[in-house]
Amino acid sequence: MSIHIIIDGYNLIRQSPELAGMDRQDLQLGRDALVDMAAAYKKLKPHKITLVFDGSPEPTLYGSRDRVKGIAIRYSQGGESADDVIRRMACREKAKALVVSSDREVMTAAESAGATVLDSASFEEKMAMARYLAVKGGEETVSSGWVPTTRKKGPSRRLPKRKRKARARVDKL
Repeated sequence: MSIHIIIDGYNLIRQSPELAGMDRQDLQLGRDALVDMAAAYKKLKPHKITLVFDGSPEPTLYGSRDRVKGIAIRYSQGGESADDVIRRMACREKAKALVVSSDREVMTAAESAGATVLDSASFEEKMAMARYLAVKGGEETVSSGWVPTTRKKGPSRRLPKRKRKARARVDKL
């Protein structure tokens, strides 16, 4: 099952120290840097990625959709916010969607629609790790050796099925 990553663009830009500095210089510079980061991530992990930004409150002659470097870019239309667009997309995609935002309302709405949610800082960290591993040329190493412990295991420690599926989707990033 492929994952559709829906990113709250301005939220991620303003949560990231690196992108926020560019955003303060020029709004377009911050958006372009985020598109470049997402495109580099897409080369490593071939998930469908959509960046959602707040559009102009006035109707424009230009379309509300764009595609740059394989990344879909959506702008909200007049009278609606990017949060509304993200909620609608999460409702349509349901379990296939992974919503990246630090906005609590967006996260709650997406989660109730059946989508997996991830905060902006965690996703930026995942993108940086993927970039690092691509440069290094290695994969994440997981220790499969036995670790002595007295901690009990079993069904009483198991997460609910919905949370296990959400964790599996996040692990695919």
